[in-house]
Amino acid sequence: MDVIIEKKNNKPKKVIIGVLAIALIGWISVSFYKASGKSKLNVQTARILTDTIRQDVFQEFIPVTGIVQPIKTVIIAAVEGGRIEEKLVEDGATVTAGTPILKLSNSDLQMNFLNQEGNIMAQINQVRNLTVMSEQQSLNLKETALDAEFRMRLLKRRMNREKALLEDNAISRVAFEDTQDEYNALVKRNQLLKQSIQKDSLSSIIQAQQMENSLDLMKRNLEMSKKNLDNLIVKAPISGQLSGLSVEVGELIPEGAQIAQIDDLSNFKIRVRIDEFYISRVFPDQEGSFTFANETYNLRISKIYPQVANGGFEVDMKFVSKVPTGIRRGQTVTVKLQLSAEQQATLVKRGGFYQSTGGNWVYILNEDGSKAIKRDIRIGRQNPNYYEVLEGLNPGEVIITSSYENYGDKDELLLLE
Repeated sequence: MDVIIEKKNNKPKKVIIGVLAIALIGWISVSFYKASGKSKLNVQTARILTDTIRQDVFQEFIPVTGIVQPIKTVIIAAVEGGRIEEKLVEDGATVTAGTPILKLSNSDLQMNFLNQEGNIMAQINQVRNLTVMSEQQSLNLKETALDAEFRMRLLKRRMNREKALLEDNAISRVAFEDTQDEYNALVKRNQLLKQSIQKDSLSSIIQAQQMENSLDLMKRNLEMSKKNLDNLIVKAPISGQLSGLSVEVGELIPEGAQIAQIDDLSNFKIRVRIDEFYISRVFPDQEGSFTFANETYNLRISKIYPQVANGGFEVDMKFVSKVPTGIRRGQTVTVKLQLSAEQQATLVKRGGFYQSTGGNWVYILNEDGSKAIKRDIRIGRQNPNYYEVLEGLNPGEVIITSSYENYGDKDELLLLE
């Protein structure tokens, strides 16, 4: 009788053998990979960004934010304090130089002007009286001198006659000597009168000059007081647009208080704020540009404000030639501030790779684009669009510019479709 022999189940043994074979193949692959000396990583090409190295014009610049401002702003302050009697123009009005804006009143100034005016009138009258007295004194001295000269001529003729009579013994010598003494005394008196007239003339000139100086000083003081009164009418110092006028009739304005300002809108400037990192690279006459209404306008730095606040400093930039039509005060624009001149350089687009490598190495694609190989490079200057490549890359080569954050430090990337 035949015995049925049951067939043995070898399936578990085959599974074990298959697992061992796979493990062996994996071990051999890992060993071969390590033996090759390069670490590799598979990367999907759809997840990377690339750029072709090129030789082109490079210029270092930074984008900065600027605010449009009037070319000139003049603050209007109260030269003299007072009470507002009348508001002659409204805030926002366009005015010309000399246009009255406010009318103030100040009783102290008005009283001071009247007192000075009265004092100068009294001084003028006093000067006139002194002048008249001085002239009268000069006339009296001259009249006395004329009389003395007349008497001296009479005595001289008389003395000559008596001298002849004395020679003829017609008169006594005593009579002749009396006449001679009288004549000599009159000559001396006449000399003193001439000296007095000369000194009086000099004294009159000096006195008149002193009085004239005093009068001139009082006139200038009066003129100053009049100007102070005129300052009670607050006027526009320049032509432009009035702004900030918030005072009302009846309000007391202290001396020196700011009342408003006038903006000269005939031209504009751009007030730009720059990071303090660039303070050593910004100079007067440095140029920049911005785009407005699809047109580029050139600017030049006219003034640098050295104060650094909140991590930045400010500069004023004026238009090199034309000013954009339609631009308004307070408008914000993005200015491209040039930090270097244009020159030829090897360029690569900015990308996330720089944050991972610091610009020290990149992945370069091979000719068929099947893999990317790590290569050391050196990057120099940069602008918002490009990096300047100093070493390690040649025009025409293609690199991965997207982030390397997930690649670790692999030597090669195997690019898969």
